[in-house]
Amino acid sequence: MQQTRNNNRDTKLPEAVYTNENRLTYGWRHNTKYLVAGVLFGVLLVKSEVISWFRIQEMFRLQSFHMYGIIGSAVIVGIISVWLIKKFRIKTIDGEPITIAPKKFTKGHIYGGLIFGFGWAITGACPGPLFAQIGTGATVIAVTLLSAVAGTWVYGYFKHRLPH
Repeated sequence: MQQTRNNNRDTKLPEAVYTNENRLTYGWRHNTKYLVAGVLFGVLLVKSEVISWFRIQEMFRLQSFHMYGIIGSAVIVGIISVWLIKKFRIKTIDGEPITIAPKKFTKGHIYGGLIFGFGWAITGACPGPLFAQIGTGATVIAVTLLSAVAGTWVYGYFKHRLPH
């Protein structure tokens, strides 16, 4: 089945196929667990100094191991988690099987990674900590947030022309 984007372009796009998409509907109270998890994640980011512009600059200048240790720990936890999900065929809270689709590596990943890294180095923020930084009172980061939203929109607009 084909669907057309309604943004003054007649580009035909295949219907999106989402892995692990939950089709169940819930009330607003069901989402409070995500709010609590987000707040706890924000506190964790602040207390570990991951949102510190100075810590991020130290990382990019190779002056401190702090950020590399945190990122490396997250990678190890992620690897173990995916391994456990696959090995024990863990299901979602709703009982649906979790499937992890294989992804093909392309040169677009290199370009995207470089752009992401340059943006991270210049602004001192990546998408996760943006909200925690704003929450701590660094309201100037709102400019970075708006830029990230604009960049996402630009990518979506030009996606069909980019190397994938």
